[in-house]
Amino acid sequence: MRRFSLLALLLTCVLGCAFARPAAAEFPDRPIHLVVPQAAGSATDTLGRIFAAAFGDALGQTVIVDDRPGGALTVGMDVVAKSPPDGYTLCMSPIGALALTSHLVKPLPYNVERDFQPIVMVTRGHLLLAVSPTTSIHTVKELIDYAKENPGKLFNASSSNGSPGHVDGELFKYMTGTNIVHVPYKGGAAAISDLIAGRVQVMFESLNSIAPFARTGQVRPLAVTGEHRSPAFPDLPTVAEAGVPGYAAPTWSGVVAPAGTPKPIVDKLNAAANKALQSDAFKSKIAQIGDAVAGGTPEEFAALISAEYKKWGDVIQRAGIKLE
Repeated sequence: MRRFSLLALLLTCVLGCAFARPAAAEFPDRPIHLVVPQAAGSATDTLGRIFAAAFGDALGQTVIVDDRPGGALTVGMDVVAKSPPDGYTLCMSPIGALALTSHLVKPLPYNVERDFQPIVMVTRGHLLLAVSPTTSIHTVKELIDYAKENPGKLFNASSSNGSPGHVDGELFKYMTGTNIVHVPYKGGAAAISDLIAGRVQVMFESLNSIAPFARTGQVRPLAVTGEHRSPAFPDLPTVAEAGVPGYAAPTWSGVVAPAGTPKPIVDKLNAAANKALQSDAFKSKIAQIGDAVAGGTPEEFAALISAEYKKWGDVIQRAGIKLE
């Protein structure tokens, strides 16, 4: 009788625990943090905030933008690399963070290919190749001809050493056989101001930053660096169309998570991101910037990162680019 009572008590406890156990919370059940490895007001921050609003709607959860600038994009990237792989900490990563910085910062506190799980490519874009209106240059061919006739007399401004504007300029110089002097600034705004004033003559800069000045004639746009024309400047040729066959230096940004994030969470994040990218609100805001909506699978984004990492590593090594 005593044994029966003990068994009955044990069974009651087991059944009670089974029925009392709350159902496992479905991901995501709390806000997601989207780390931006650049400062508030930067092009990546602007994109992050546009994406976070649409992404949050698609997920049914709040997405908080968390700016972590510093260390040539490495501070924010390192935060994500060392976060729990649970899908609640993501990073809006531009081309600089995933394909350039690793070749410039030594030692790097993480490994791009080992420590991140790609989720989705968010946008494809361009840099704008522009010249100062104080020059007599109106086309890419005229720029090349002038640079060859006057080696070392043109100055190419960029927002910093190792920035997309810097490496795009180095690829241009290599492919055209020209000698144009690179002048790094601490930010794009100061560089654009000097381009307008004619203290520097050439600049490769993000559309998000320089397009307003190109539209008002304060700088003279010559071409865009991507493989296709920009919807924001449909009459402007690509650099390849304008006289440098094979030149392609598109920009892109995407979302990554810490390595080891479970596949069901990766798939859910990817599906929600693709839904967000196709929303009317997101597409209209990206069109205003002049970029194109991307999307796709985690595997496609991983393949892009790998190819771009190798391509720009070769450019950086050949040009001897170093962070001061």
